[in-house]
Amino acid sequence: MDYVPPGTGWPDDPATPDTPVAHDPAEVAALAAGSATVAELAARESVCRACPRLVAWREEVARVKRRAFAQETYWGRPVAGWGDDKPRLLLLGLAPAAHGGNRTGRIFTGDRSGDWLFASLYRTGWAAQPTSVRAGDGQRLLGARVAAAVRCAPPANKPTPEERATCSPWLAREIALCAGSVRVLVALGGYAWQACWPALREAGYELPRSRPPFGHGAEVALAYEGRPCTCWAATTPASRTPSPAA
Repeated sequence: MDYVPPGTGWPDDPATPDTPVAHDPAEVAALAAGSATVAELAARESVCRACPRLVAWREEVARVKRRAFAQETYWGRPVAGWGDDKPRLLLLGLAPAAHGGNRTGRIFTGDRSGDWLFASLYRTGWAAQPTSVRAGDGQRLLGARVAAAVRCAPPANKPTPEERATCSPWLAREIALCAGSVRVLVALGGYAWQACWPALREAGYELPRSRPPFGHGAEVALAYEGRPCTCWAATTPASRTPSPAA
């Protein structure tokens, strides 16, 4: 088996053997729209098989492995959003790393970018401990949630426009389910910045008339059902994480 089957005991696995599986873009859209809770959405995301190229790549990486992790079992599935179900801070990245989230089963975990991010979240009061090395390691996010625009590790870290579009309903639904509590959304990099705008629109946010350009530290005022929210751009995950007072 080139991935961890759902419901077989992997720590924090959100899915069960009965979780419905999306096999094409239409099924992604239907299953995302029909997810009533963040937990249900995460379960459905974590078993998605809608993008053949991404499925083949993530499972090949899980089978072949990197030499440093040759003795480990790789997750080898889509990596769902993770953290508080009612976050005030929502952080959005590009996609899981092939030997990071695709290995550990948790977004931003097991690679250098995750080391920086979780250390920053801990320093600013959003995380319970400074490291995130694997699912079930005791890490918790405190009023924060992390997610990716594309839920599977892509070859060369470059998803295609079609893959991004297929995955977008998962992101839009996650943003919508969290919208009542989120006060700051941080896009970690230009790709996440571009991906967040159609998802925010679909989730029901009031957006500027024209899409603001990406740039480190850019801030854009948004609103959801009249409640203010800020979309913030960052090029380095750890450099400028907002404080919990945000």
